Amino acid sequence: MNTDDRIDAYIAKSQEFTQPILNHLRNLVHQAIPEMEETIKWGMPFFEYKGPLCNIAAFKQHVGFNFWKGELLKDTNGVLQPRAADGGNAMGHFGKITSLNDLPADKVILELITQAKKLNDDGVKLPSKKASTKTLDIPDYFIKALKTNKNALTTFESFSYTNKKEYVEWITEAKTEKTRDQRLATAIEWMSEGKVRNWKYLKK
Repeated sequence: MNTDDRIDAYIAKSQEFTQPILNHLRNLVHQAIPEMEETIKWGMPFFEYKGPLCNIAAFKQHVGFNFWKGELLKDTNGVLQPRAADGGNAMGHFGKITSLNDLPADKVILELITQAKKLNDDGVKLPSKKASTKTLDIPDYFIKALKTNKNALTTFESFSYTNKKEYVEWITEAKTEKTRDQRLATAIEWMSEGKVRNWKYLKK
């Protein structure tokens, strides 16, 4: 396996319940594609084969797994969930993974990884997303806070316009500076875990 010591360290530092999940997914990726390369991007383990292919991420209460070109995969087994970044509610393509039991069968995961490999082999590109005509006024203090947490920044940048707006309005509508700062700290924590503003009300 073409492993990266930084990913070994990442898994070792993650919460104990996440480690079997992270290791299992990592092993499946290498099983499907022996020549897969590992790296760290945006503070998370990424797996590359002729470009980005998929990544894993450990959060406080779950693990996330994402395919770089997930929207192009044929989900014949109905296991892929639309992520918040794609307008859905899921925190990853397999939702919130809290144990190995939350994962699809190994053969299903391997088939999806093989599909993703073929997309990269064939040089298939993600469809360009139309530039949004909507603009959002984001305060400087909000941007500064995001930059202190790579995971939160990555999550915010991947959000839809609506998901971004919900956080910005919640913080800017605070009536006192103390409340604003408290909300901002909470927002950064939630986004570092891949959560949308109203994550508590999402269907489980």
